Amino acid sequence: MKLVSEKEIEIINYLLAAEQNVCEVIKVTDDFPELTLPQAYEIQEQLLVRRQVEKDVRFIGVKLGLTSKAKQEMMGVDKAIYGFLQSDMLAFEWEAIQYTALIHPKVEPEIAFLIAEDLQGTNVTAADVLRATKYVAPALEVIDSRYKDFRFTLVDVIADNCSSAKFIIGSTWVSPDAIDLENIGMVLSKNGEVAQTGSSAAVLGHPANAIAWAVNELGARGKGLKKGDIVLSGAMSEAITFQAGDAVTAQFDSLGSVAMYCK
Repeated sequence: MKLVSEKEIEIINYLLAAEQNVCEVIKVTDDFPELTLPQAYEIQEQLLVRRQVEKDVRFIGVKLGLTSKAKQEMMGVDKAIYGFLQSDMLAFEWEAIQYTALIHPKVEPEIAFLIAEDLQGTNVTAADVLRATKYVAPALEVIDSRYKDFRFTLVDVIADNCSSAKFIIGSTWVSPDAIDLENIGMVLSKNGEVAQTGSSAAVLGHPANAIAWAVNELGARGKGLKKGDIVLSGAMSEAITFQAGDAVTAQFDSLGSVAMYCK
């Protein structure tokens, strides 16, 4: 394990306590405005190592954030961000999500890539990603920032593992060669009413582009994707809020649907 500074340990403890106590906190940069992007990713990594030990969970994949140009412009940045998925984050369509275990959750539709072979490097292309992908599937990601009012800077959200909370994978798994991943339409509904529409083109033009970017970023840190990993390629629309009693469904062209219920 890498050595971390007292400041980083303080931030890690702060964010872990917010998750464990299911309470929002002021963003990290209010107290540490000098926090840098590399420091934020280091805090994220060490926070997840702590979660792995304390919750007896394992790493099962990667998630992408800020993969739309509109979101990047809103945040004043010019590239995406990434976080990691751990086994306790995987939820199932047939089991209700517990609202009381979350702070102020939102849900967004994504395309999940199921990786069939290790993929690492710093010159990985979208074509490489597609060759390494066994299946793609419809997915919903529940994001739940620990920060007050869901407001944060780029380094805040990275340190917080990109607001990761839960995700659900649909039951339709399709070979990436069998569909046009560049132009998958999607309708997101809550309690039977349309809440958002979107397209896979919003994810850096093609979801595989987003994943290639992430692999190259990970490669610069000596990391990569492993056989069996799940990768959430990025939101296809704006996230929507939900409460206990709400049901959310995302219907994807050529990919079927995925649903969640919260109680």
